[in-house]
Amino acid sequence: MTALGATITPEGIRFAAWSSSARRLWVSIFDEQGNRERDRLELKPEGDGVHALFVSGLVEGTRYGLRADGDYAPERGLWFDPDKLLVDPYAVEIDRPYAYHWRLAARRNEGADTALLMPKTVAKALPTVPTTLPPLFRPGGLIYELNVRAFTRLHPDVPQEMRGTIAALAHPAIIEHLQKLGVSAVELMPVTASIDERHLPPLGLSNAWGYNPVTFMALDPRLAPGGLAELRDTVAALRQAGIGTILDLVFNHTGESDRLGPTLSLRGLDNQAYYRHRQDGGLVNDTGTGNTIACDHPVVREMALDTLRHFVRQAGVDGFRFDLAPVLGRVDGAFDPQAPLLQAITHDPVLADRVLIAEPWDIGANGYQLGNFRAPYLEWNDRYRDDVRRFWRGDAGMVGALATRLAGSSDVFDRAGEPASRSVNFIAAHDGMTLADIVAYERKHNAANGEQNRDGHNENLSWNNGVEGKADEAAISKARFDDQCALLATLFASRGTIMLTAGDEFGRTQQGNNNAYAQDNAITWLDWARRSLELEQYVSALAALRRAVPMLSDTRFLTGQPSNASDIPDVSWLSETGAPLGETDWNDPGRHRLVMLLGGEDGRLAVMINGDRRQCVFTLPARDGFQWRPAIETQAIDLLRPLPGRSVNFMIEGRTGNGGAGKGS
Repeated sequence: MTALGATITPEGIRFAAWSSSARRLWVSIFDEQGNRERDRLELKPEGDGVHALFVSGLVEGTRYGLRADGDYAPERGLWFDPDKLLVDPYAVEIDRPYAYHWRLAARRNEGADTALLMPKTVAKALPTVPTTLPPLFRPGGLIYELNVRAFTRLHPDVPQEMRGTIAALAHPAIIEHLQKLGVSAVELMPVTASIDERHLPPLGLSNAWGYNPVTFMALDPRLAPGGLAELRDTVAALRQAGIGTILDLVFNHTGESDRLGPTLSLRGLDNQAYYRHRQDGGLVNDTGTGNTIACDHPVVREMALDTLRHFVRQAGVDGFRFDLAPVLGRVDGAFDPQAPLLQAITHDPVLADRVLIAEPWDIGANGYQLGNFRAPYLEWNDRYRDDVRRFWRGDAGMVGALATRLAGSSDVFDRAGEPASRSVNFIAAHDGMTLADIVAYERKHNAANGEQNRDGHNENLSWNNGVEGKADEAAISKARFDDQCALLATLFASRGTIMLTAGDEFGRTQQGNNNAYAQDNAITWLDWARRSLELEQYVSALAALRRAVPMLSDTRFLTGQPSNASDIPDVSWLSETGAPLGETDWNDPGRHRLVMLLGGEDGRLAVMINGDRRQCVFTLPARDGFQWRPAIETQAIDLLRPLPGRSVNFMIEGRTGNGGAGKGS
């Protein structure tokens, strides 16, 4: 297909858009402020749905929009209305943020022209990139998920004018923090331009997360006032510090929502093609947001590929996380791991080496697809999240499930005989309670969202240590701190890729809100002034251990057998007495203790887990010429003394130096 969007030449600009059912298309040219329409020029059909026009004399920076006309029959999925100014689906820059207004959703002939309400597409000449650098991130590393605005909005070391922007991520104070944590890659929650859901403005709220895009390539001007160059420069600065960048992209729906939603771009150009519909003409809603992108349509597929190539070539990102990823693999409504779009991404010469992460569920039929994607796609693993929470909550019979999650979830990811885990392990993410809130709230507290606490998950697998929410008692604060340490240590001891959400390393809270998407305020802004430096230091030590001990970051499935380079089994599962766990132990509903003994050519590492609230003496097997020592400096472990309850401790085996036998207990 011919190049779509605005192509700038020395002589002028060629505009091209696609629609299979519009009868007429126009480009509206605006003044330098983007407020007054100077010209409205009709595009000419060129075949295969492409409409194009070359306009001489126009230059880079020209502000424009599209208009389309044809049948207007929403009940049949036709929404043509030339009074609706449309943002070019191939826009790489817009001149202002999207802002919801009821006129954007008005029916044809019932509302005025929307040009003054809409962002204008800014024609940009993008640099030619001869080569792209390979990704820094490798599976097994640490992903740090962050909301760009919330992350630096209150950071005292970041200049006020820079806070809340992509550029702030390149500030030395931010990079120092990321390096301290051993971050392999930051995962930026959506930074492309989005619009508020229509119910939020009357509540005085706004979408703080960005999972409501309109077009796919244009960055949100509020997050990137410097445009694409701001993202490019930030990615380069992070890369120089050894940190990759992953973009969280939304190809499953747009902010045009259901049939009561606004007409902003795709809906006005060709609603029937860009979105999936039921047989009765209604929009399919596999996303819970009112519409579902038709990723099995060839034009939509190419637009998604062009978007991914754009961010690799023009910004140098390491890869992508796909929100509600089964939508990308739905063909005629059914999920197929070999779907054309999923396959095209992995075979594309620009994209084949990129990091690809699937959120493996949507709310459509058979939408839960954990483990059903194929390599090289990594997958968010909610079974890891839930089983680890259940174990540390104290649920009965969870020791076997915990061992499976620690070992890379082979029950989920070894289905196709793959040698390594594709799991992205996490305890908490943007969607749900924070790590600190998991141990301080038994129930969600979402009143601030204006939906009478009806929104968000009801079951959080959380606990409050005796008091719901804020507590001043020292004993409760200590118990919550210990629980956070235990959860974090479990995460860093787990095989597979691990993900930490920004602020969980120092105890951020959302006051029990488990669906804070509409809270662009102190509920979601990271409070750097009140962070727990003790917890942060512990996470730094865990990260250093994971980097120093390859057995922890290895993604290959554990077998219990020696590797080729060692006569030590890659894993042994032991009780607190040092004896191998038997069938009775695994099935004991009251067992809350476990030792994961990892082995390799570099020796052995013991991960001692005491999920009981009582202290316990742990015994480790000894070898002649070796002795056990604490693996991280913050844990001064004496194996002759009881280990505290609700704790994870690490011991590493080293040579004694004199050939004598080291004590194992």
